[in-house]
Amino acid sequence: MRKLNLFAASVCAFSLALGLVSCSENDNLTSKGSKVELPAKHRAYFLNEGNMNDNNANIKLYAPTNSELSTDDIFYKQNNQRLGDTAVDLIKYRGCMYVSVNKSNYIAKLSAAAVEEARVTFTDVPELQGGVRYMVADDGYIYATFYGGAVAKINANNLKIEATLTGLGDNLEGIVEDNGKLYVANSCNSDWVYFRDIRVIDTRTFTLENTIEVAQNPRYLLEEDDKVFVISCDYTSAGGYVLQQINTRKNNEVKQIGYASQMAEKDGILYVINSVTDWSTKKATNTLYTYNIETGVVNNASFLRDMPEALKTAGIYMLEINDNNGDIYISKSDFVTNGTIYRFDRNGNFVESFDAGGLNPCCGVFFD
Repeated sequence: MRKLNLFAASVCAFSLALGLVSCSENDNLTSKGSKVELPAKHRAYFLNEGNMNDNNANIKLYAPTNSELSTDDIFYKQNNQRLGDTAVDLIKYRGCMYVSVNKSNYIAKLSAAAVEEARVTFTDVPELQGGVRYMVADDGYIYATFYGGAVAKINANNLKIEATLTGLGDNLEGIVEDNGKLYVANSCNSDWVYFRDIRVIDTRTFTLENTIEVAQNPRYLLEEDDKVFVISCDYTSAGGYVLQQINTRKNNEVKQIGYASQMAEKDGILYVINSVTDWSTKKATNTLYTYNIETGVVNNASFLRDMPEALKTAGIYMLEINDNNGDIYISKSDFVTNGTIYRFDRNGNFVESFDAGGLNPCCGVFFD
């Protein structure tokens, strides 16, 4: 879990007073510059990856307390331009959003109204031309991974690149921060040779410190309570993608928890979905369970009490939890038509489903 750095918060507050940034450590539900009516509070934004080379990535605004204000492709409506080709990640930091778009190869900073405030494009930076992937924010910086084996350190305010670190591998994927260290997944190379590397970077010196061996093809990372959780897309695994834990308090000790394709955290509990699709029938077997991060105990009972029939055998593409109220959001995707997002309350009761407004809804952020 990211912790508030008091010095960084003071700098941010001072910058706000000078009018240098529109974002704050708390949710800043601005509607400044909006071309559409927005909910005054309770906004959720979901990123749709789109199809590669189709320039059809977009962002959906979902209004959980006023469905009439939900808006498809909110980025286009607010900025009069398409989001681009193959979106990857959407994070929230100091009341703003940051979105990475791989094939278009840029990161944009958006207000809580989805109005673009800054952009950095990497196409003219030789070491970053492989394409941006995932992001993490810490102490006033955005750290982003790139295909080609680089990590960039970017000023979160103005999106200026302050440093790059290269030679970290090939196709870098997930990234998290814990106690001044970045953990970065090195998944595979362009010839689909799969690696087993988690690179550890010291944020102070911005140098490679260590390498941790995990299951092959690590992709998705999540950090909580000095533990880094890794989902590796190990195609040789009969049980599905491999879920492991790196304990940063115990010399980066690695242990396997089970199998997972999606994970999210709330109040010290890791929520896990293992969605395994039989492509001959296009039906998935979905297993849901939880993991107590403090005790290390797996609870094999599903965390959903009421799962709609249409979701039970669908390929699950996203799991997100609103940290403010515990609402659970799960998406399904068939890679051809618009995805569907299912909303559950904190107790796992089904609330409603809605059209994602685009292909492959992959992640979301919440403003309350």
